[in-house]
Formats: sequence, C-alpha cells, structure tokens
Amino acid sequence: MARPQQQNLFADDELPENLAAWEVAAQNDRLLAEVVFNRPLTTVYHYVVPDALRELIGPGKRIEAPFGRGNKLTTGFCVGLSTEVPAGRALKSLTAVLDREPLADAKLLELTRWIADRYLCGWGQVLESVIPAGVKSRAGTRDLTFFELAADFERRLGKTRLPAKQQAVVAALQSAGRPLRADELSEAAECGISPIHTLRDKGLVVSRRDRMLVASAELPPPEPHREIVLNSDQHRAVRDILSVLQSGQHKTLLLHGVTGSGKTEVYIRAIEEIVGYGRQAIVLVPEISLTPQTIRRFRSRFSSVAVLHSHLTDSERHAHWQEIVSGNVQVVVGARSAIFAPTPHLGLIVIDEEHETSFKQDTTPRYHAREVARRRAAQERIPLLLGSATPTLESWLRVLRKEDSLISMPKRVERLPLPPVIVVDTRNDPQVRQGTAIGRALFTAMNSALKEKGQVILFLNVRGFAPVLWCRACGEGVRCPHCDISLTWHKQRGVALCHSCDFEVSPPPTHCPKCGHGGLTHLGLGTERLEHEVRQRFPEATCLRMDSDTMKQRGSHQTALDAFRAGEVQILLGTQMIAKGLDFPNVTLVGVIDADTQLHQPDLRAAERTFQLIAQVAGRTGRSARGGRVFVQSASPEQPAIQFASRHDYLGFASAELEHRKVLQVPPFSHLVRVIFRGPVELDVEADAQLTADKIRAAVKEQSLAVRVLGPAPCLVTRLKTLFRYHLQMTSVSLEALRAAWLAIAAEVPTRKDVEIVVDVDPMNLR
Repeated sequence: MARPQQQNLFADDELPENLAAWEVAAQNDRLLAEVVFNRPLTTVYHYVVPDALRELIGPGKRIEAPFGRGNKLTTGFCVGLSTEVPAGRALKSLTAVLDREPLADAKLLELTRWIADRYLCGWGQVLESVIPAGVKSRAGTRDLTFFELAADFERRLGKTRLPAKQQAVVAALQSAGRPLRADELSEAAECGISPIHTLRDKGLVVSRRDRMLVASAELPPPEPHREIVLNSDQHRAVRDILSVLQSGQHKTLLLHGVTGSGKTEVYIRAIEEIVGYGRQAIVLVPEISLTPQTIRRFRSRFSSVAVLHSHLTDSERHAHWQEIVSGNVQVVVGARSAIFAPTPHLGLIVIDEEHETSFKQDTTPRYHAREVARRRAAQERIPLLLGSATPTLESWLRVLRKEDSLISMPKRVERLPLPPVIVVDTRNDPQVRQGTAIGRALFTAMNSALKEKGQVILFLNVRGFAPVLWCRACGEGVRCPHCDISLTWHKQRGVALCHSCDFEVSPPPTHCPKCGHGGLTHLGLGTERLEHEVRQRFPEATCLRMDSDTMKQRGSHQTALDAFRAGEVQILLGTQMIAKGLDFPNVTLVGVIDADTQLHQPDLRAAERTFQLIAQVAGRTGRSARGGRVFVQSASPEQPAIQFASRHDYLGFASAELEHRKVLQVPPFSHLVRVIFRGPVELDVEADAQLTADKIRAAVKEQSLAVRVLGPAPCLVTRLKTLFRYHLQMTSVSLEALRAAWLAIAAEVPTRKDVEIVVDVDPMNLR
C-alpha cells in the first residue's frame, strides 16, 4: 500500500529562500565543547554537548568522549565552549562530564596553554600534569549522608506530637539552620540513628548524600617566634620590594645575597606586607630544602600556610589544594609544582635558591618553574622575587640587560665574615694518593674542629661505596646490561646497582663479565665509602650519612637534621641534600671531598654547577661568632670555577663565564631545543633521527630561519633502560624561530610505533 503524500504546512511563497539557512540556525543552536586530550597534539577538538550535559559542562572540567577511529572513550579537558560549527567536520558527542566543579579556572587555562606553546607539547598533557592526581580523584573524600527538615515540615507534622528523642532531632536541625551529617545530628540530639530514620520514614526529615573531603592537611607545629632586627642591607631590600608591591605593576627582582645574608627574613617581611592587603603568596623552594624546619618558620609568622610537595599523600595534597582554592591560605610553600597553586588572590611569587636545577621538570611537560612563574606573575600583574647566593647566568644576564632589577645583599647578618676557603691539591697529597677520601690537611682540620667541640660537614656528591667495578685484565668496567652506565658497588646492601634503571646484581660479580678475569677493582669514592673511612679514622665521633640510600623513610630527613642540630651528631656527611639551605651555628668546618665530580662532565653548565656547589656548601659554616673554615679537595685546583668559588667571587665568575658562553653563542645567549629519539632497535632510532634532522634543515632553509641544527648523534648515554637514544639539537637567539622550525615539520615527524620522540626546550641535562 502506498504511503500517503505528506501535506506541506507552508505555501511555496512562505518557505525561506535558502533552506540551508535553517540548517545552519539549527546547527548554531548546538553547544560545542572545545576539548584537549593527554596526547602530544596541538589540536583542540570540538564535541557536541548533549542536552543532558548542558547544565554540567564548563571550561576547566574533565569530560569523557569517543576519541580516534576506534571511538575509544577517553578522558579530556574542556577548555572552552562555542556555538560555531567547524566547517566540513562530522562532530561526535560527549558521553560524560566528570567533575562537579572546574579543576582549572580561566587563568590556569591561559597559563597552561602558554606552557604548551612555549615547551612544544600538548595542552592536554600540561593540564593532566599540573593538576594533582589526588585532586582529580578527590582523594580523602567519602560519601556522607546529610539530614534536614522537609520543606513542608509544618504541614506534614500537623498536630502530631513526636516522642522526646524525635523532638530533640527536630530541635537540633532547627537550631543548626543547615543540613547535618548523621554523626553531627546524633551528637546534637543526644540520640542514636533510629529516631532520625523514623523521622525520614514519616517524611518530616529528608536526606541527601554528598561527597565531602574528610582528609586533614596536617603540618608541623610552628617554631617559637623570635623578633628579628633587620640590618641595613635587609632594610634596603625590603624597601625596594615593597615599592614594587605598592606600584601594582609586574616586575622581576633578583635578590642576590651571600649565604647567611638573611634572604628568608626578607621574603617573610615582603609576604607580611601583601598578606596585610588580603592577598596571598607562593614560595617555591627546592624539594630537598622543603623540610619541616622551613614549614615551621613560615608557620611561626603566618596563621595559615599550605604545603605542596612530592612527599604528600594524595589525600593530603587534595586537602591543601581545597584550602588554597577557598582563599583562606596566606602562604603556599612548595616545590616546583606549587607554581600552579590555585590562589584566588595572588600578590607575590618568591623562588628561593633560583639556581637549583630541580626547578626544571624532566618529564613532559618539560617546563622550568622560573619561566612559568615569570609568566604567571606578568599575567597577575604582581612581582616575582628570585633569590640566590649563586644566581643562574640566565637570571644574571637579564639583570645586566636591565630586563630585571637587582637587589644586592653582599654581607652576612651581624656582619659575620664569609669563611676562608682552602683549596687542597690532592695530586700532591700522599694520603689521597694512597686511596683515602680525606686528605692530610682536611684530616688535621677535622681533628682540631672536633677537639674544640665544633661540628663538621663533609660533602661528596656520589652515593654508594665505589662508582666503578673495574677489570685490571681488559680495562673494562662492569656495566649495566640495560644502560651504558657502570654499576656502583653498594657494600652495605651487598649489591652492584645501576643508578639509572635500578638493575642490581647480588652478590656483586667477582669476575669480569667480558673477559672472565677474577679480582675486580673498586674505583672511585662514594658516600658509603666515605662514611666507612670516617668511622675508622674518627672512632670517638658520632657520624651520620645523608643520601637517598639512608633517607628513604618518611621523616628521616628531618630526624637526621634534628639530631645534628641537637649536637647528638658531630660529623654529618652526604650528597647535595646537605649542601644548601641548612643553618647550623656550631658547624666550624666544611670539607668538599672531590670538587671535580661535576667539573669534567661534558656539559656546558659544568663550571657553573661546580661553582654553585662549592659556594653553597661553603656557606654552611661560619654562621656564628665561632667562625669556620672550608677545605676543598681537588685534582684541578687551577680551574677558574674552583678559584672563583674559593674567593666567594660570584661577580668575577659570572663575568668570565658569560664572556666564554658569548663567544660560543650558547645559553644564555641563545635558546636550545633538544629532540631525543629512543627505541629498542638502534638502526630504527638512528634512521628516524636522521630523517627528522633532514626535514628540519629543509624547513629552516625554506623559511630562512636563523636556526642552527646539530646532529643527529648518539646521546652521551646511548643506551638507557634498554632503549637506544639519539638526539639532535636546534639552537637560535630567537625562541620563536626554534618553535617555527619544529612546528613546520611536527606533523611530518616519523611515527614509527616503537620509537618515542621527546622534545626538550632549554634543557638542563644534555647527557
């Protein structure tokens, strides 16, 4: 049977001239979500928001949507909403909105987009990284039942008389004036749960379930506050900072103060000023300096302090995050990632020890917290304060170019002198030549310090007993089978360990894996061997070792420092975790066991890092009227970095090193992008690296970009964690030129399934 012809409800002259206009209008009525995913993609995708999700969707919330050809349900971030339908695209629809409240506000969305552009990674990758896992999972929360009186309570109750306990429940709810949890209501009404449930069954009380944060953000107690009188340098520094704060303008200030000059007190005085305006501060410190001592000091001066660092549990981090969002926190103290703290009233950002390499993230997104802080401060129109005794050459060059302002604090508090530094040439030291870690001069100085009831710090930036197991027969070291790295002997654990992939051999090999010859030799010094020697040569002194092998338990770092501060330990030795930020007035001697550890690394920053380490560890002594001395053992005592450090001459070192870098046109006089290729088959890795380098060179030539391309070549550590690694480098004075060169070929980069590509902008590590 033929279907009847549908009657047209409009006369021909009533129809619009262009039916397509109606279709466009219908499309424009659709709400579209702009979405990014945790992928190395620059694309912002558009999805239709179903009617059921319109009231829930919003920028900064996570969504679930079909992604890719297989339409796999994938979590992404909504970064915007629109009604304009992209031309020529069939749009998919969202399937869920995962968050009640946005995880990122408009400012954080803007900042993360800038990071994605600046560091050549995906916007979704940045958002996934900067919002803590505990916040995304709402760690420390649980479902709680809340009770309140029904809206029509009076009508339902009528003339009914309630039993005493039910009357008590009603009275408690009326008195509270808000919904109460079951435990709160039971306590207020002094009854069990049964009367509450009975009232609910009668319709007089209604209940609802809500997910609430129950974790607490516990912090160490504040240390006793003592009034500190500022010296003239500190007064001038505070005055200069406050003048910028009061101007309401963005400016970056470099506070260059010698070790012990009282920089932290300057930070606190500046923060007290902005807290007085009802605003908040973020203080970034290196992870190893983020001790309970630091937190106690801030808590003694501010009533509400939040902490963000890697040792927090997910629920603790979530609790701190929510406190910060509420606006009730005055100061956020944390490591690198605290720069993303969701402060609604930010007034100042401080980065202490700004020279620390830990402010650069070594996984995607590979941002530098200093540059992100600079951007966020400009976005908020607030000051950024950088502090260090040994600023990075990047920061110092900005001061010389008048891009940032310098605040100088050249003297220690109470006018205490900087300690004399004695450089010991270990090539002429008979004890060191015989294999001991502590040379004759340092041994004598340690004896004197201990006899005078002083304390000693020994610094060696190598852990383990011996960093090399060496075969006398074939001259080869015992290497990790997964990495091009020598195994380190850890005598106490009885293992030969790879410090890159944690591969271990237990017990350690006794014969060379290559030639089979027996009797392997232990070469080099580590902190474990140093500890063994100290205990043998100073049996009357209590010794404590601090490195990542001994400080694994939570709180062990602070327990060790408390014991040293209390005088229970006479000799403290360890790696860089003891080299900075510690203030112990009774330390009268510091020994640097091997100042050449970093100096001869194939790294353009080797001299800078050597100078910084010596200067920072030297600053641990001479912090009281007792004074102090520093002994630096080196087989290269004539090296400029060591000589400048021995004279506490940062200005001389910076001038000489900048001149050297300028001739070579390397950072900070240029920007660098390092592209790393890694995979299980070396030939595939090399081929992809070569093809990419060829494409970049062609793009540079075609666009006439002032970019120099180096490589590809094997990385210094060619095999790491079973993967072969090649890299190429692009260098230019212009960061925009480097971005243009990469983006021109990014879509054409080889996508071999088992070869991973990593892009690192302004890398700190070139190994």
